[in-house]
Amino acid sequence: MSTMTRDDGRRRFAAWAAAVSQRTNRSLAGCRLTVANGIPGCADGDDGRMDDAARYDAQGDAAARNDAQDEGLAGFVDAAAQWGMVVRPDADDRALDPAAPLDGMFDSRRASGLAAMDYAQAHMPVTARLIGELSASGRLAGARIAVCLILEPKTAVLLRLLRAAGATVGVFCEPESTDQRVAEQLRREGVVVEADAGWSAGESRRGALRLLDEIRPQIIIDDGASFARLAAMERPELLDDLIGVAEETTSGVRAFQAMQDAGALTFPVIAVNDSVLKTGFDNMHGTGETCVTTMQRILGAQAFDGARVAVIGYGPVGRGFATRVRALGARVAVCDTDPVAALRAVFDGFAALDVDDALPGADIVVSATGVRHTVTIGHMRRMREGAVLAVIGGIANEIALDEIPGFRAETGRDAVALPVPGGPTLTLLADGDGVNYTVGGGNPIEIMDLSFAVQACAVAHLLETRGALAPGLHRLDAAADRRIATAALAVRGFGASHADGDNGYDWTMTRFADGHGGTAASTDATDTTDTSGTSRTTAKEARR
Repeated sequence: MSTMTRDDGRRRFAAWAAAVSQRTNRSLAGCRLTVANGIPGCADGDDGRMDDAARYDAQGDAAARNDAQDEGLAGFVDAAAQWGMVVRPDADDRALDPAAPLDGMFDSRRASGLAAMDYAQAHMPVTARLIGELSASGRLAGARIAVCLILEPKTAVLLRLLRAAGATVGVFCEPESTDQRVAEQLRREGVVVEADAGWSAGESRRGALRLLDEIRPQIIIDDGASFARLAAMERPELLDDLIGVAEETTSGVRAFQAMQDAGALTFPVIAVNDSVLKTGFDNMHGTGETCVTTMQRILGAQAFDGARVAVIGYGPVGRGFATRVRALGARVAVCDTDPVAALRAVFDGFAALDVDDALPGADIVVSATGVRHTVTIGHMRRMREGAVLAVIGGIANEIALDEIPGFRAETGRDAVALPVPGGPTLTLLADGDGVNYTVGGGNPIEIMDLSFAVQACAVAHLLETRGALAPGLHRLDAAADRRIATAALAVRGFGASHADGDNGYDWTMTRFADGHGGTAASTDATDTTDTSGTSRTTAKEARR
């Protein structure tokens, strides 16, 4: 058995993570990992396939085991921890085992629509619990809900659960974000589906209007504010029955804020995206993780090893992406127009540069802003020949592809050569659309369990406050996030800590009267009486 270096261990993790993420669509971030049985070797090449003959066995020869564990295992574990996994040295039934054969894992990519949906549903207990509680309240019975989200197995679970709870449910999705096997299975299950991967832009728009006309929604669950804005502009008569909208994305909340500022927002909108459990988990961990592993599938499992990567936009998506490609060996520079975000990047250990300075030397450039024309023709001309260009998350024309003569997007295309007028030929991924959901499996199952649990809370709030909630943007309170987080921790075998109910604090306690300085308070715990005659314990006792 040969000895691995730390770099070898990191590369083993890169290949294993890409393979597991793309195969199962399970979240690695937040997952337990046991290395009790060793770590995988990797077949020649960088496609992420595991070679059983090359596995490093923690139970094998002691000297070889020590060599492998001291360096290779340490590199693997370090990368896993940076990625966001909880590494366990001992056997753990809840944990992923990197030494286990990949062939024994469910392959969501090759499963039928029914099997992929059932598999996702089995790993979305938090959403199921909250919608079950909402169903028991009776509020969902007869509610008409239109959903405009990426149509894939996790979204199908949300639709199934809402329909089972008594709601009338329909879904629309753009063709480039439609998993056709899921669309067909949902139709068989009785869900109204206006989505087809083969539609043109015109057919897609007509499908969206048909869904509005058929469902006449009381609640819209939206992505990018597109569906609700279509209703406001093309079917304004439907707004009289609209209880409200639950908006999933940063770009959608931005659009609704613009409507509100213009005095055009005439219905309540719950900014689901502003929930900590959406932005802090879905965006940072879900999108951050799966954009990396989808790009690994396209470019090779070791594509980020030693690569110079420019990340434009350091919100949660950009931050999640940057931290993970660094774990895989990339040298990352961050470009953000907000000096606070740029400073955060520096404190996270990244160089913060102007985009014009970062692009010429970058091997890989990703846009993570959700802002139109983040990457302009001028930016593309500054990039090096053959550099990779991608959008992570994304909206239409986040890269200024509409200004590239003759460019025509094709649904489902992994990569294409992009000749830039007066500049280099670049390698464009996913035709400039969000890379993880157009040519990958989308955000991981467990992450979408959290996001859809927030959606369930938003729907519940809209129904509970029907007629009383003013038009405009609203946010769920922190109690909703805590409730979801408590359930999600329990599923993972963890829990929050507790605090003593009474720490003895009152506002009159200062450093001058709390036993820390001066002569105003005794350093011994004594029972004293304040001017109202109420007995209280001094600070030293209260701190115990």
